[in-house]
This record gives sequence, C-alpha cells and structure tokens, in this order.
Amino acid sequence: MESLLEYLKKERDQDWRVEIRSQMKNKDRTALERLAMPEGNPDERKKDYSEVNRGLTEEMAVHEAKRCIDCPNPTCISGCPVGINIPKFIKYIEAGEFLESAKVLKETNALPAVCGRVCPQEVQCEANCFYTQKLNKPAVSIGNLERFAADYERNSGKISVPEIGSYNGIKVASVGSGPAGLAFAGDMAKMGYDVTVFEALHEIGGVLKYGIPEFRLPNEIVDVEIENLKKMGVKFRTNFIVGKTTSFDNLRKEGFAAFMVCSGAGLPNFMNIPGENYIGIYSANEYLTRINLMKAARPDFDTPVISGRNVAVIGGGNTAMDSVRTAKRLGAENARIIYRRSIEEMPARNEEIKHAQEEGIEFLNLANPLEYYADEKGRVKSMKVQKMELGEPDESGRRRPIPIEGSEYEIEADTVVVSVGVSPNPLIPRHLEGLDVSSWGTIKINQENMQSSIEDLFAGGDIVRGGATVILAMGDGRKAAAGMDQYIKERVRNILMLIKEFNTIGDILEFAKK
Repeated sequence: MESLLEYLKKERDQDWRVEIRSQMKNKDRTALERLAMPEGNPDERKKDYSEVNRGLTEEMAVHEAKRCIDCPNPTCISGCPVGINIPKFIKYIEAGEFLESAKVLKETNALPAVCGRVCPQEVQCEANCFYTQKLNKPAVSIGNLERFAADYERNSGKISVPEIGSYNGIKVASVGSGPAGLAFAGDMAKMGYDVTVFEALHEIGGVLKYGIPEFRLPNEIVDVEIENLKKMGVKFRTNFIVGKTTSFDNLRKEGFAAFMVCSGAGLPNFMNIPGENYIGIYSANEYLTRINLMKAARPDFDTPVISGRNVAVIGGGNTAMDSVRTAKRLGAENARIIYRRSIEEMPARNEEIKHAQEEGIEFLNLANPLEYYADEKGRVKSMKVQKMELGEPDESGRRRPIPIEGSEYEIEADTVVVSVGVSPNPLIPRHLEGLDVSSWGTIKINQENMQSSIEDLFAGGDIVRGGATVILAMGDGRKAAAGMDQYIKERVRNILMLIKEFNTIGDILEFAKK
C-alpha cells in the first residue's frame, strides 16, 4: 500500500504551480517578512472569553502565502501528522482562490479550523519548512494560513462537503468523539462506510469541548466542523458509554464490523502530598470540564466551581496555561503557575506562555508544592513550596529538578488546580478480555495500522499515547481508518473465497452451524 506522502505527491497539480511560480521569483519571496497574527488587547481579553488570536486579513494571508517557494520536495508535508498537501492549499490562497484552498485542506483534515488554532505547527510542519531548515528564518505561517482558509469558507456560507465514495453499508463505530474519533469518522465516511460515533458525554467533541477554553478554540468552530461530518453521513450518539450502556458484543450483534477506540485519557494524576483532598483543590480535567462544558462559571447553571482570589496552577503544559488563564478570567487577583523546572523547559507552546505573561499571570518556576493547609471549614488557604535547582538530564532529556534543602516557604492559595498529567480511561480495558494493555493502562497496538490484540478493535489518541496533541490524535484516527478499511476488505475477500468452495446454500448453512 503506497504511503500517504507518495499519494499526495502523485495528486499534486503541476499546472497551477507553474502558473503561480512564474509570477514571482524565489528571491523576492524569501525577502518577504513573516506577518504576526493580530491579537486582542491583553487588558481587555483577560476579562472575557473572546478569542485571543483574531485571524489574518485577506491581504495578510495572500502576503504570507507568497512567502512559500513551493519546494520540489515539500518537507513541510512530512511534518504534518495528517498529511495535508501544504503547498497546494497555500498556493490557492496566493491566487485568491480561498474556497479552493479550504477544499484541499478537507481532503486529509476533518478539522482544519480546529487545527489552525491549536496545532503546535512550530514543532511539526513549520519546523520542517525550507525557511527553518535552510535559511534560518521564520517559517511560513502554515497554521495561520490553515485557519484563514477554514474561517473564510465558514464565513462565506459556502462550506464544501468532501466527496463520499460508493456507500457499502458496512457499519463501523468510533468509541469517543475527540479528535482521533472525528478524524477516523471522516475518513471512513469518505470510503463509503456507515459510521456511528458513540460519546459518553452530552456534547460531541471530546477534549476539543471540555479541555480547551473558548478564548483559544470557540465551541462554535468545533460545532461547524462536526456539522460537516454529519453532512457526510456520520451518525452521533451522545450519553452513550460503550462498556456500560451496552457491550462490544451487543454492538457486534447489531452488525458493527469493527471499532475504533479513542476514549482518551480522562483520569487525572495527583501528586499525593498532604492536604490534597481539601476543598478548592481540583484536577485540571475537572476544573476545565466544569467551566468549558458545564458552564460552571455562570450563575444560571447548577454546576458550581470555586473561584478564588489567589489561584495556583501546578504544572507547565498547555492544560496548565489554559487553567491559569481561565482563573484570571474568573476574577482571580493573583493567578500563578508553579512549575518545578525553568520557563525554558516548559512543555507548553511558546505562544501560550507569551499570552499568559501578557495577561498578568505570575510564573513561579523552579518551585514544587510539598503540602496544603486549610481553614476551619476545610478549604485550602495556603501551600508550602520548596525551591528547586536543575541537575543532570533525566529520561526525558530535560535537566532533572532537585530540591534545595531548607528552602521551603509558604504562599497563599485559596484555589489550586493540579495539572501534572493524566492517565488513560480504564473503562474499556476493564471490559475487554484479551486486550493487551501496557503497565500505564494504554492500549497496545500495531503501529502500522493501529490494530489492537483484538482483531476488530483499533485504537488511537490518548488511550494509546497516554497524552498527545490534537493533531497527533487525528493522525492516529486517519491511520486507524486506513488500517480498518484494509482489515474489512481482507475479511470480505476471505468470505467470498470461502463461499466459492461450497456448491449450494445448504452447504453454506451447514458450515455456519459448525
């Protein structure tokens, strides 16, 4: 089976490339400066949930698209987990064919408006850009251009629906509606399958809805992408827990031929230090889910969330940044990040760190909580923190934080959000005999096709990786779709070969009884 990259190269249209290339020489392209994304004023945006990044104008998008020199060997594509034909969609923007650009994105990406907002392009496609690799200049703003094309199409009211292959009537299911499940569903629908997505919660979108605040990813954007999947024939069932509402065996009896498990990593990790059960101490998962999905910050909803004056968020990833910036928007006077390594070693995107600093978030680096203290009502009021220093690199390649003896001190904190990682959802592994899982609780799969030890069950996203970006999860979904398609076709082929060995219908029925 040819690779995704080989297929994309074969599909590239040479005619329009030559036409556009003739309009500008590469030396003129490389002389153009990368344009910064327009942003909301920090003093204003930190008071509401309006989107921080405001999007490129048409003029800015065309300018940025002109920077792309359309390399003969586009290394940017190899850096994209879902294999977008990046030069092609960018060149359509340069030509002013914005709707065509959006169509190109949808050939391989079910969620272009989402990816244009939350993907870490700086370590993926843009890290492989010619500018980064050869010229030591800022890469073409691939992510910003992807967002522009998707937003332009949505705002135009002329949203295209990807072409669907011949309907084959074979039922397949996605267990989970996060990025892996949605990408899987989109690809399977294009291939003609009857796709149903089962979601445990009351809204579709998984982490896109409950984990990412609207100032980074508005729910409206996610809903539009989901609506397009519905137009492609994908069915969605909410409040449905596979393993509880019904079993995999029952779904097989209903005619489902194969399953994609992408139930995520919703089990929060804690640090197991004294006082961690006091009122006002949340996991980042609970904190963000209550606010993003259950509207807990609004007085007209019944799911409360404590909003303190002094909020401390433990951790240094994107989820920690989302939590502390959310706390600021809920009215915290002092919102701080506490992280045991330096700011340079934070796993959060540079853009998220920058936005947090602009919004007045305090960074308490090289510090680690040791214990929490509560008032007479059992609500956290303060915490003991110890200073750290960096030693030799650990297994992650980063310098290991080492406690400094005698450096403990106390700080006020009436709300604490713990964001130190998550573990896979254990429900499905518990309910499936014969499923191989790792010591971390992740599902073991064949990396080539995402197939698990149970032949009709494929998996991807956080339930496999333990924690990943949206785009990596989507890459898993696409790879699982290709693997499942091949698995089903092989099964059908084997059945047809078997039928040929029988002389009558009676022979087939007799064989089936055995």
